[in-house]
Amino acid sequence: MQVVERTVVDEINALRKEKNAVILAHYYQRGEIQDIADFVGDSLELARKAQQTDADIIVFAGVKFMAETAKILNPEKKVLHPNPESGCPMADMATYEGVKKLKEQHPDAAVVAYVNTNADVKTLADVIVTSRNAVKVVKSLKEDKIIFVPDQFLGSFIAKQVPEKEFILWKGFCPPHFNLTPDQLLALKEQYPDAKIAVHPECNTETVKIADFVGSTSQIIEFATTCDAKNVIIGTEVGLKHWLEKVNPNKNYIFPVNADYCGTVHCCDMKKNTLEKIRDVLLEETNEIILPEDIIEKARIPLDRMLSIV
Repeated sequence: MQVVERTVVDEINALRKEKNAVILAHYYQRGEIQDIADFVGDSLELARKAQQTDADIIVFAGVKFMAETAKILNPEKKVLHPNPESGCPMADMATYEGVKKLKEQHPDAAVVAYVNTNADVKTLADVIVTSRNAVKVVKSLKEDKIIFVPDQFLGSFIAKQVPEKEFILWKGFCPPHFNLTPDQLLALKEQYPDAKIAVHPECNTETVKIADFVGSTSQIIEFATTCDAKNVIIGTEVGLKHWLEKVNPNKNYIFPVNADYCGTVHCCDMKKNTLEKIRDVLLEETNEIILPEDIIEKARIPLDRMLSIV
């Protein structure tokens, strides 16, 4: 680690102790941020971890909807977001007015919102889901018709496993996952014929079809680090490589790269957070997530419903 980074880490550690703060980092964050975090995980797991601490301040290194979810589940705590420009294009594709209109058009449908939605859209949901628990939650609902927002590819993946229900899919998508093609993975398979392919269900349908395993980020970690293959081709955000190599360094985790040697599945918004921004937000206590009380109360209902099911 460079000297300047070491100094920044020392400053972060001093501020964390002084202000009784906890730092949460998503798996897709830069490796150096994962290394200094108190907890590393997926968005909902991290928000729940925050509930279990006595911290006064939560610094959430992720994208905006994740920090919002942490605030909804921890309304009494100060939640800081290192970079307010770190949004989620997919979450932004589902608008409050659009989802409200769709809900009015299908009053007999349950609105199932992926946790990757903004806080205002969560208030319209009957239940929230993650990519890990979505099938279980949807199967438990009494409604036969499901409005799923915002990711059409995760929604399609769920629909195939719950054929007894009718799905109305919002036409949103995760650009980095969508752009990962079957050809990119198959080219790697030619180089590593013994490799297993594991992808996230946010990938486009054709890419999902060729995978040996499809699952959430945490499920991919479980599969990739424990399967019998030495080589595992990973179809999700390249930041996960850092964590995989920590969990089991004896395997070879292969991520598709483009001409610039950057992961094909690369979320620019996730990478906007830096150690310096974490230090600055802790020092100045800026970029606080502020949500109206009614938004917190309404969005908490579908989140709690999910937690009661899983």
